[in-house]
Amino acid sequence: MPSVRESIFYRRVSNDKVECTLCERRCIIAPGESGFCKTRVNIDGKLYTLAYGNLSAVESRPIEIKPFFHYWPGSTALTYSTWSCNFLCPWCQNWALSRSQPNPKKAEYYSPEKIVKLALESGDEGLCSSFQEPTLLTDWNIDVFRIGRERGLYSCYVSNGYMTLEALKALWESGMDGLKIDIKGDNEVYEKFCGGIDVEKVWRNAREAKRMGFHVELVNLVITDVNDDEECLRSIIERALKEVGPETPIHFTRYYPAYKFDKPATSIRTLEEACKMARSIGMLYVYMGNVPGHRYEHTYCPNCNEVLIKRYGFSITRYNITEDKRCPKCGFSINIRGHYIKKRSLII
Repeated sequence: MPSVRESIFYRRVSNDKVECTLCERRCIIAPGESGFCKTRVNIDGKLYTLAYGNLSAVESRPIEIKPFFHYWPGSTALTYSTWSCNFLCPWCQNWALSRSQPNPKKAEYYSPEKIVKLALESGDEGLCSSFQEPTLLTDWNIDVFRIGRERGLYSCYVSNGYMTLEALKALWESGMDGLKIDIKGDNEVYEKFCGGIDVEKVWRNAREAKRMGFHVELVNLVITDVNDDEECLRSIIERALKEVGPETPIHFTRYYPAYKFDKPATSIRTLEEACKMARSIGMLYVYMGNVPGHRYEHTYCPNCNEVLIKRYGFSITRYNITEDKRCPKCGFSINIRGHYIKKRSLII
C-alpha cells in the first residue's frame, strides 16, 4: 500500500516503543498501537505513517480563503488534505475529515509528482495543505514541496501550529515559506477545548517560523462564550505583538455553529472591538473574517490609512501597492510576500 511508509519523524525508546517527533504531543507508541492522531502506527519497532499521499480532498482555491492576505495576493493554490487531527476542537468546521481515521486499504493515493502536475495543469501558483491539520501529512508534503519549488510553485500550511521544531525546520528546508497559524485562545481554552494542548508550543512555533523566514499570519476564530471576552482577546493580541511583531497580519474570524458546538454566531460588534483593540495596541495589519463587505476586510497603509487592497469576501477588487511593495501615497513599506496576481474577475 503506497500510503503506508516509514516516517522520518520518530526515535526509538525502550522495549520496541517509539516516540513520534512530528507534533508536540510526542506520543510514545508500542508495537501494534497508534498515536493520538491515528495516522502513525508502530510496526515491529518502526513508526509508519498511514497518510503518505492519502488525500481526502483536492481543490484549487484562492489564497485569500485560507486566509492569507499578505501572501501572493490574488493567486490560487491547489489545496488538499488527509484525515484526522491532533486537536479535539468541538467547533471544527471540517470535522468530517478531522474526526476520520485514514484507511490505507481505501486510500486515494497521490504521488508527489502527480499533485504538482495537477497544480500546474490547473493554473495554480502554489500548493497549500489545509482543511484538516496539515502537520499529519508532513512526510509526504516535504517530498511534494521540494518538487513544487523546482517547478516554481510556492508552498504553505494552514495549521494549528503544534508541529515540533524538527518538523518545522524540515518544511522550511523543503521549500515551504507560508504558515497560517490558528490561535484558539489563551491557555485555558487550549486545555479545556483542544485536548490538553500546551499553548506555549504554538507561540514558540510562530516566533521560530518568523525567525526562519516564513511569512506568518495569525487567525483567531472568535467563539461566543469561549474566547470572546476582552481579557482573552487582549492576551492574544499582546502575545502576537511580542512573539511575531506588529507587521504580522492578524485576523479575527466570525464563528458559526458547527460540529458539537451550538453557541450563537460571533457578534460583529465583538469582532469590531477586537480589531480596534489590536490596532490600538500596535498591530499594523488587522482583519475581520467571515463578514463579507466589512471595512476590516481591506488592507490599509499603517502610516497614512490609504486603502491599499480592497476586498469583497475572497476576491480582490482593487490593488494599490507599488511594484516595490510600498504605499503609493506616502511610500511606507508594506509587508507582502510575493506579487499580486490578477486572475479572477473583479467584483464591482
